[in-house]
Amino acid sequence: MDWINSLLFSDSVAHAILIVAIVIALGILLGKIKIFGISLGVTWILFVGILLSHFGFTINNSVRSFISDFGLILFVFSLGLQVGPGFFASFKKGGLQMNMLAALIVILGVGVTLSIHFITDTPMPTMVGVMSGAVTNTPGLGAAQQTVSELQTADPTTLATGYAVAYPLGVVGVILTLLGARAIFRINIDKERADVEKRDANKDSACNIAVEVRNESLFGKTIYEVDHLLNKHFVVSRQYHADGRMEIPTSRSVVNAGDKLLIITSQNNAEVISAFIGKKLDMDEETWEKLDTNLVSRRLVVTNGNINGKTLGELNIRAQYGLNITRVNRAGIDLTPTPGLHLQLGDRIMVVGNQEAILKVAKIVGDQVKKLREPKLIPIFIGIFFGIIVGSIPIAIPGLSAPLKLGLAGGSLVVAILIARFGPNMGMVTYTTASSNMMLREVGISLFLAAVGLGAGENFVEAVTGGGYMWILYGFLITVVPLIIVTILARLVFKMDYFSIAGMVCGSHTNPPALAFMNNTFEASRIAVAYATVYPLAMFLRVIVAQLMVLF
Repeated sequence: MDWINSLLFSDSVAHAILIVAIVIALGILLGKIKIFGISLGVTWILFVGILLSHFGFTINNSVRSFISDFGLILFVFSLGLQVGPGFFASFKKGGLQMNMLAALIVILGVGVTLSIHFITDTPMPTMVGVMSGAVTNTPGLGAAQQTVSELQTADPTTLATGYAVAYPLGVVGVILTLLGARAIFRINIDKERADVEKRDANKDSACNIAVEVRNESLFGKTIYEVDHLLNKHFVVSRQYHADGRMEIPTSRSVVNAGDKLLIITSQNNAEVISAFIGKKLDMDEETWEKLDTNLVSRRLVVTNGNINGKTLGELNIRAQYGLNITRVNRAGIDLTPTPGLHLQLGDRIMVVGNQEAILKVAKIVGDQVKKLREPKLIPIFIGIFFGIIVGSIPIAIPGLSAPLKLGLAGGSLVVAILIARFGPNMGMVTYTTASSNMMLREVGISLFLAAVGLGAGENFVEAVTGGGYMWILYGFLITVVPLIIVTILARLVFKMDYFSIAGMVCGSHTNPPALAFMNNTFEASRIAVAYATVYPLAMFLRVIVAQLMVLF
């Protein structure tokens, strides 16, 4: 039975893979356990790794370092691809305010961490690990670990120990803060939800309105002229003339008294447009379809790589084929089909017109869903290549003990965000299905946590019993103090609704367990929207500040 002993305790690659597989499998199984509706998810992989390594099940350090770094790169890069398309858009309108509050949470967390460091004289690398656990930010931990390893000024395992000790209360602290805010501000959830729905009715999202032309100053004018007069963008999907003719209009189509128009515009503009043109009608899309059976509506999927990055205006589908694009759906969100809208692989466009023309346009855009299931590996590995280069560039900053580097995590995150946002405009295919992206992320974070846990367990108990139990308190303070300050500020000064505050707080801590708890408790989509709004910036800041702090 020597082969079993060799497999379990040798220094071979087979041994390393076996141990990592056991750690990940057990961690994922334990992650399914919920206590009061809260689960630590894949973070259990870290705890299982610590436990096994404490009892002597370790792996070769070189192999462990490779698994850790490669897993971190996969996780961070796939994360960047996911958040990239909305990263810059998140700074618009209300998103700017929300992101600034999230950035304030990050800054306050750094302030609390530095205060504890100077008061208690706890080593900075340890405090960075505690801070990363308190804000449940694994990429920040990875970035800081890599920086410490390069500087060789401290033991990188102390970061993992601090992270593991602080993480559980990092999750709980966010939830307790939000539930406490609800009690202190006496928030009635039903009333809050009703107020939010009332405000959301005016948000800038696509909607249909049916309008009868009654404004005499518009009679005989083209749709282009009407649009120019109104200066509010809209698309006329169908035009039902007073004499009973139905057509898909172009910008040169003329409107007359009694014409009925099916208009697609933003909800913000709907009332203004209907009042300007004439009278709003109670006609849904089914009613319009019954008026002319020759018109067909169909959803086409952009799968042709040559279309990726082109604007609707460049395709000129309406003029060439007599079709009308009424909606563009991207990642579950309906977008108003403006001429300047850049199409991306995976977009779903709704077209209306005759069947023959639709079939021609289907060939142009691709409409082959199977193609979306084919993995696009070239952009991923090219992106990782450039991410490593960007992360390795030294940036000299006065006052730092060594040049700042974005590192594997920071470089990969920055490049992934840029590729995801601007790649389609340059014809680069960056689309990955949600399931593919999720798989890549989960594999990456699982490998990283397993490797970190297996490297931190040997001295874990000694570190905790030797004073590390105080790190639990430190982590809790780092979690709740910034959240209390910013929650009060958001509610009293900026008058934010409770659901947006909840999402913003969870997003600023990049805290999926807390987000899941709040979503399951209050079932408000606004929580997830706010989370997604601040998550990209918060993730970026967490990675950068973790490295900056260990350089001081």
